[in-house]
Amino acid sequence: MKFQKNHVVGAVAVVVAICVAVGLYTSYAHADSDKQAAAQTPHDPNAIELTEGQSAHVPVVAIANHAFVVHTDAVGTIDFDQDTMAQVSTPYAGRIARVLVKAGDAVARGQTLFTIESPDLVQAESTAIAAAATAIQTKNELVRAKELVDSRGLAQKDYEQAVTDQQAAEAALKAARDALRIFGKSDHDIDQLIASRKVDAEMPINSPIKGVVTSRNAAPGSLVQPGSVPYPMVVADTSVKWMLANVAESEVPGLALNQPVEVHVDAYPAKTFSGKVENISAALDATSHRAIVRASVRDPADQLKAQMFATFRIATSAPVTSPAAPVAGVVREGDGTHTVWVTSDKRVFTMRVVEIGMVEDGLQQIVAGVHPGETIASDGALFLSNARTLNQQ
Repeated sequence: MKFQKNHVVGAVAVVVAICVAVGLYTSYAHADSDKQAAAQTPHDPNAIELTEGQSAHVPVVAIANHAFVVHTDAVGTIDFDQDTMAQVSTPYAGRIARVLVKAGDAVARGQTLFTIESPDLVQAESTAIAAAATAIQTKNELVRAKELVDSRGLAQKDYEQAVTDQQAAEAALKAARDALRIFGKSDHDIDQLIASRKVDAEMPINSPIKGVVTSRNAAPGSLVQPGSVPYPMVVADTSVKWMLANVAESEVPGLALNQPVEVHVDAYPAKTFSGKVENISAALDATSHRAIVRASVRDPADQLKAQMFATFRIATSAPVTSPAAPVAGVVREGDGTHTVWVTSDKRVFTMRVVEIGMVEDGLQQIVAGVHPGETIASDGALFLSNARTLNQQ
């Protein structure tokens, strides 16, 4: 019995040993098979697999179509609209008596800006007073002459002379009143002058337009001449500004009058001012070979200031619809190509070379390489590109 028990135990040990050996052999066989299979599977050098933690830090976005506007960009300066700006001077020489406005004041059309004391005005007023007195005198003489000629107490030729004198006096008075209107006097002012017979040496200089006083060089007591520079006052309509930009010669054929314009200035980086092209210079600058393009820009809040540097964009053709990717999702590689990282599961990302075009509203135009609906890395694209470079070293 003891012999049989030992024999059975020995047999069992042999069987267990055989099973372990078979298991180890099978395990090593599978390991070798896996290594051979891995060696036979080609590794894509343009693909990167991220862990779950890494992928959480790489946002993705789907490619979508966007309408890109074909445009021309240029730089220039802001200026007042010269068509709605008035350089106010005096029509006659004189001394400035009073200044009634200051720089920055809003003024109405016809509002008095300053007054001057002018010898020419004194002469014109004196002439008007004398002409008015003569007109009254000749009118009274004509009345008496008519009464006499009706009673045959006056010769006909003397009556006709009285008529002529009265007509000449009325014409002289009308001319004198017209002269005073040139000096800025209203009919009411002229009537008061004639009634009081008191000469007023101050001539009002009124604003010819509604706007804002952008420059004031007038000072009480200073002498002024017609057309003297600098002008005593400058008034401008500040609701519209000019944008003067220099456009490259090669881009001139794409420009046309009334094209819409978008203007940006550093003072208001988030604001876009709109306008339209009003003039394209007939000749290029001889030195820079650039054309001066003038655009009228709406500025109702008077935010744009003269001589501000500005950039403007002119739409030169109809919008072009193309796939678009965030600018951060496109990486410029060392060899000059541009790439995006495409994924279908947010874990494995594959680099793909693309052709790019315009940039608009933070989006990069993709001319070729991806299609709408494909998913790419956005902000983490540069990280993936750097990781690929490290893996290849």
